Amino acid sequence: MSDLSGNPCILCCAITGSVPRKSDNPAVPISITEQVESSHAAVEAGASIIHAHVRNDDETPSSDPEKFARLKQELNRICPGVIVQFSTGGRSGAGRERGGMLSLRPDMASLSVGSNNFPTRVYENPPDLVAWLASEMVKYQIVPEVEGFDLSHILQAIRMHEAGALYGRLYVQFVMGVKNAMPADKAVFDFYVQTMRARAPGAAWCAAGIGPNQIVVNEWAIAAGGHTRAGLEDNVRLDRKTLAPSNAALIRRAADLCEKYGRPVASPEQARRILGLEEALAPAP
Repeated sequence: MSDLSGNPCILCCAITGSVPRKSDNPAVPISITEQVESSHAAVEAGASIIHAHVRNDDETPSSDPEKFARLKQELNRICPGVIVQFSTGGRSGAGRERGGMLSLRPDMASLSVGSNNFPTRVYENPPDLVAWLASEMVKYQIVPEVEGFDLSHILQAIRMHEAGALYGRLYVQFVMGVKNAMPADKAVFDFYVQTMRARAPGAAWCAAGIGPNQIVVNEWAIAAGGHTRAGLEDNVRLDRKTLAPSNAALIRRAADLCEKYGRPVASPEQARRILGLEEALAPAP
């Protein structure tokens, strides 16, 4: 039991992403129906944020606003109160196409504020595109979750927030374990936490680990008082020999760690208060 006992932990479920396919794990949800069903089970397991991408029928990534609209509508209906977070990541679109769904006004959207290397490509986030995506989030009152793949991204997020370029409360996610980017390194993680506390006191932060690093980073974040992310977008296995049977199973592992450290799993209502989000509207009958 830690001195963080009683401090609610937000669990975000990254349900599908742009990369994993059914051939990697049959549980990866592709269709809107599959995504909603998988999200519902993850919410039942403790998730209060659904980090959403959409796919085409052939499993390739899409940035089609119509697909996002259908997904948002169904998530709001089936999982009332859950925080819907759209991805503006670069694998599913190019340029301003990446933000074409922001007019749908999700609760949150991911925002990468700098470029870095990915396994086989450069993940490009040029300053003019970052500024435009951030301005669209301000326009539509969408709280960004800044994806920090590097220390410079964390510092840039803090600068942007201080300048009024980011809507709402500052929320930064440390992404660790992407090949050719920042590894899952405990000393680096600790420095990230210290940086947030020193330079953005009062701001919330979370952390995500890729592949086998998922459960490791989950535990680091929960033990340090932050929030965390799990799901099939980042990791398709429970261990080297066992595929994860669902998104819910990965969220349940994180929830078990919350219990270990005496931290209650945040409900969607608690998560909204922590992040400064408006209360969810009741779904239409």
